[in-house]
Amino acid sequence: MDDLNQLKTPYFDALNDYATSDVTPFDIPGHKLGRLDNLLKEKIGEMAFKFDSNSPKGLDNIGKPKGVLKDAQILMADAFNADRAYFLTGGTSQGILAMILASVSAREKIILPRNVHKSVINALVLSGAVPIFLPVQIDKNLGIANGININDVKKAIKENPDAKAIFVINPTYFGVASDIKSIVEIAHEHDMLVLADEAHGSHLHFHEELPMSAMDAGADMSAASIHKTSGSLTQSSVLFAKGNRVNYNRVRLSLNILQSTSPSGLLLASLDVARQFIYFNGRRLLEETLKVAYYAYEQLSNIPGIEVITRDDFINAGCYDFDETKLLINIRDLGKPGYFFYNYFKDRFNIQIELAETYVILLVLTMGSTKKDIDILKKALITLSDEMYKGEKLPVYEKFKYSFPESYARPRSAFHAPKKFVSLRNSLGEISGESIMIYPPGIPLIIPGEIINEDIIEMLEFYEANGFNILTDQDDDSIKIIDKENWIKWGEDDVL
Repeated sequence: MDDLNQLKTPYFDALNDYATSDVTPFDIPGHKLGRLDNLLKEKIGEMAFKFDSNSPKGLDNIGKPKGVLKDAQILMADAFNADRAYFLTGGTSQGILAMILASVSAREKIILPRNVHKSVINALVLSGAVPIFLPVQIDKNLGIANGININDVKKAIKENPDAKAIFVINPTYFGVASDIKSIVEIAHEHDMLVLADEAHGSHLHFHEELPMSAMDAGADMSAASIHKTSGSLTQSSVLFAKGNRVNYNRVRLSLNILQSTSPSGLLLASLDVARQFIYFNGRRLLEETLKVAYYAYEQLSNIPGIEVITRDDFINAGCYDFDETKLLINIRDLGKPGYFFYNYFKDRFNIQIELAETYVILLVLTMGSTKKDIDILKKALITLSDEMYKGEKLPVYEKFKYSFPESYARPRSAFHAPKKFVSLRNSLGEISGESIMIYPPGIPLIIPGEIINEDIIEMLEFYEANGFNILTDQDDDSIKIIDKENWIKWGEDDVL
């Protein structure tokens, strides 16, 4: 497809025509194209409500698109080097659920890293698939989980030749990328699908100095958050697919199970125009984004008590690649944990950071970032350094551990098993009946079917004592476990 076609925005044009057509609306939504006055309309204007249509005549049907939405998805696929693209209004979580449901069935195996997003665990519950977890590279100095090693992938494939798919995070929340091209080649040699979580990598295809995108690597499917790094509105994402290994009918079936029959026209239109924008401007603007990143490294690296983590740091730590638009700063030597600064930056400096971990803070740079942003950040960090840095290297918190627990049952089996509630300290050795995670980033510390060990208890106590948002199914400090006495599967050898 040529550049002339990529100039088109078929869905946006049709929505704009409808919004400005002075139509008499007897359909939903109930605000009737902005006739109802409220505070939101007062702030953002009537036109936003006029664009908030459902699926009137001329705007196609997301369940089986045949018109302007189909045309927009064809353009999206072409722009991102895919064969097909499916617009999502339920975020990348919806795409992850759909591609796993479309690829593995109950009791079939899927190989995946343990530091996956909660949506992957939810997909295991829905599909009934058996997870084969890969070891994850742990950076104890930074307190984060990184990518997966290609040798661990080979070992998992050798031990599980009947696995149907391999799931890859490309890149991680913190920007670390595994060798996805080699993973694809090995997986395809063994007739396995490769599925990618690209929630934080929708921009990768548009600049050669960034890690390789999943579609460029030949992966079968990837779910990409266009809203996170490529300019569409929040909650709008795309599921990409490529090649003849994908069961496209099953993908469509899975999406129709998961998606709303009343998708937001505003979100769909934002995908259409974001695609056009990044196709023509992505290379140039990402070049500027990388310059902003290098400017940040230069301006911040000499501030006492502040350590800017670079691509070389990750490569030297054994990682394959790193997305330099992720600005990762080690602030341990300031004497406060990362999550303290998550609130402190906003409250004191009106700076909103993306994520805080035990030792690091994460700031995401995109095509909309500027050097002025870095100057404001630099001023804040200098202030904090002057006030908090004591001139010494503080030790790593040794008690804080990353050890992923042993699986006893499939997530779906555990999800449907009878449950009871116990206190955290009384949960040692029990089988978890829920996912427990810190949000953000939403990576579960334990999932349904895993055995609660001492490290999990220590981590949860650490997080709780230090003010993290711990997401569980309960409002109190109890944990939901499997009631083994009333579980007919307890003691069976083939629970998985």
